[in-house]
Amino acid sequence: MNIPILSTKLYIPQPRPNSVQRPRLIERLNAGLDRKLTLIAASAGFGKTALISEWAADCGRRVAWLSLDKGDSDPVRFLSYFIAALQTIKEDFGTGVVDLLQSQQPPPIESVLTALINEISAISFKFILVLDDFHVIDSKEINEALSFLLEHLPTQMHLAIASRENPPLPLARMRARGQLNELRAADLRFTPDETALFLKGMMRLNLTADEITALESRTEGWITGLQLAALSMQGRSDIPAFIQAFAGDNRYIVDYLVEEVLQLQPNHVRAFLLQTSILDRLNGPLCDAVTGRQDGAVQLEALEQGNFFVVPMDETRHWYRYHHLFAEVLYAYLKEEQRAQLADLHLSASTWYEIHGFSADAIRHALAAEDFSRAAGLIELAWADMRRNRQEAAMLGWLKAIPDELVRQRPVLSVIYAWALLSAGEIATVEERLQDAERWLEMADAHEKTESFLDGMVVVDKDEFRGLLSSISLYRAANALAQGDISAAMKNARRVLGLVPETDHLRRGAAAGLLGLAYWTSGELETAHHTYFDGMANLQLAGNLSDVIGGSIALADIRIAQGRLRQAMRVYERGLQLAVEQGEPAMRGTADMWVGMSELCRESNDLPKALKHLMKSKEQGEHTGFPQNQYRSCVAMARIKEAQGDFDEALQLYTEAEQLYVSDFFPNVRPIAALKAQVWLKQGRLDDALDWMREQGLSVDNSLSYLREFEHITMIRVLLASYASGLADHRSLPVAIEFLERLLKAAEEGERMGSVIEILIVKAFADQLESGTSAGLVPLQRALSLAEPEGYVRVFADEGPSMAALLEAALKKRIAPHYVRRLLTAFGQTEPNVPAKQPLSEHLSERELDVLRLLRTDMSGPDIARELTVSLNTLRSHTKNIYGKLEVNNRRAAIRRAEELGLF
Repeated sequence: MNIPILSTKLYIPQPRPNSVQRPRLIERLNAGLDRKLTLIAASAGFGKTALISEWAADCGRRVAWLSLDKGDSDPVRFLSYFIAALQTIKEDFGTGVVDLLQSQQPPPIESVLTALINEISAISFKFILVLDDFHVIDSKEINEALSFLLEHLPTQMHLAIASRENPPLPLARMRARGQLNELRAADLRFTPDETALFLKGMMRLNLTADEITALESRTEGWITGLQLAALSMQGRSDIPAFIQAFAGDNRYIVDYLVEEVLQLQPNHVRAFLLQTSILDRLNGPLCDAVTGRQDGAVQLEALEQGNFFVVPMDETRHWYRYHHLFAEVLYAYLKEEQRAQLADLHLSASTWYEIHGFSADAIRHALAAEDFSRAAGLIELAWADMRRNRQEAAMLGWLKAIPDELVRQRPVLSVIYAWALLSAGEIATVEERLQDAERWLEMADAHEKTESFLDGMVVVDKDEFRGLLSSISLYRAANALAQGDISAAMKNARRVLGLVPETDHLRRGAAAGLLGLAYWTSGELETAHHTYFDGMANLQLAGNLSDVIGGSIALADIRIAQGRLRQAMRVYERGLQLAVEQGEPAMRGTADMWVGMSELCRESNDLPKALKHLMKSKEQGEHTGFPQNQYRSCVAMARIKEAQGDFDEALQLYTEAEQLYVSDFFPNVRPIAALKAQVWLKQGRLDDALDWMREQGLSVDNSLSYLREFEHITMIRVLLASYASGLADHRSLPVAIEFLERLLKAAEEGERMGSVIEILIVKAFADQLESGTSAGLVPLQRALSLAEPEGYVRVFADEGPSMAALLEAALKKRIAPHYVRRLLTAFGQTEPNVPAKQPLSEHLSERELDVLRLLRTDMSGPDIARELTVSLNTLRSHTKNIYGKLEVNNRRAAIRRAEELGLF
């Protein structure tokens, strides 16, 4: 379901006929157009909306308008209306972002704002966006997003905010920078001349100058007070006496004058005003439903003509709203005089909204009526759409308003509650809600009854109830994974797979995905890859292509941990191809594929290409990335800076990445803190690295686990540096080496060849420290043999001069000479003693070079074909071409010839 957009909220209120023109204020507003923000802040009744609408009509710029209400505090709803408002001045604005907001996994709000800022930058004309009644917004996320927008606001756009209160935006900073134009209550008050124009021209009162001065003085130019006073005076014969008695503060004036106004109205008008005060917006049929009368449209028109604080919300005068302060006071009187009718009035509104497809309004009025059973039922039916639109914030707010005992009677609602809590990160009570639902299912099983006959249980959405057992297990698996309980996550994910049919690709895919993540977290990488791949295949069958593209990140990360860089690159390339095949707008996940390929290019030391891929990711727009995209981009750039020797910039980027990290159920196997510790070692900041060790509780007495493997490798680096600098005694080195050997054994058993290569490199330094260079060459030779087929470079080059010296020693002993020479060039060295290459009559293609590198491994022909995702016949054709170009006739000779030519 799309979030319905009420066009009335986008309607620019038209200046009232005979309204008081305010050129002095319009001039100030126009003078501030070169600033980023205009803030008009004053309490109710100071004419904020009227002033901006007058300005909008004559400011010389196009104006987009959004009238906010309490329901707009949901970030997704706010952004949807934000875009809809801008589409009133540019029809195709933000259409791609709208699709993303309506997807199952909307991007972070800041990412959406970034995409929108880029689109605003492309608008060819200057314009103003007005956010009216901003004080109703109660959302930290929205306030932060607007702060971000203002910080990066393109010059084409000027933002105008009307609010009763100061919005929580960086106003002091903007004021100091000259970016803020402000109008306050003191500016908005009517001057004596404006008061006279208002009372005589608009309200048609024949008052003396002294009477006007008295009213202006006692209301202090407060426009609503003057309007209420004028309404009270209409038809009176004792106006001087009324003015003389007129006194008190604003609140008193409101109470007094509303009473006066209401008492002067015929009973049917008074009743209409009070009963319809429960509505945020009004039209004839809705008013009829609430009042039980048939004159709603007529009454609204009459009220508007009579200046009864009725504001038209569209040009056709179909929708209206009361002035907020007027509505609040009317509602207060309604509660005092007709409290017994309140629930019925709200229920009538709820029913009308439900019939006309406004689920959110129907739920809100049901809650206001305290008809929690009705609200609960409406929530059950609205869940599917709200889950698709990721409106969990609004859902959670409603559920928290419903008495707990009522929720517990409803198993579907309990599961919805668990989903909303899980989505909001409030995982402490997720299990309790799932157990509530589960108890009903167990009772139904025990009594062999269905939801239709079990006493005390309430089910509205019976389709959802029939799949509830698998839903419970699915959310239980996610909850367990979020809490690090891998065993429970696996158990529940497997249970889902056992419950749902083969044709339920969505649930099977989600469950297999969670199971794969659990295997990954536990270090069982091959099983993780197989299971997760199966999950993505099911999700693709279910049509969830965005999830499939996003899943490429996990599949590639697993392959990287296994030391299979070439396979990881192909995973990213396939993910990107799948995204591109869907056409424009770019699918979510596209940006992530470019970041992943950048990381692999950096490892192969193709830094220009790595940077190019990162730029390509940014060009796609952050809205095409998953929540972790910004974090991953930041880390990728930091690692490039490390490779370039700019350690200070790398540290700064790692610090930024820490702030951007968002948990996505993927195991965090390379914590930023450990990456920073490795940079500190390169900078000689051993004390900082030792502090990191202590803070993380790292020691050689730790138990080994995959999740801490990278931290433990880094810990050994710190211990070796400490020993080499003389800060540690001679006993520390053997202890470190013994721990390193345990790490190596665990990584080998888990087939985590990426870790094995890094551990062997560290072990080469450790053995060199203990027994000399020759000892260090033993593990280094094995690391080289594992790394060469996959094209690793930076894992050696990032070690710096110490590794260059070891590689020089390896070269002298003819250890992998061609590969070592290539690695040495990454240190900025010219290749020593490079034999003259014998030119080939015909060069090998990139694909043939891929085949040649794999022929150098122990892989069989079928294994190589699977690795390259080609048929065996295709592989044979490549092999035949390679043999021909190298002028050899078997595999061993081809490898030898390629080594002679320096092709590896």
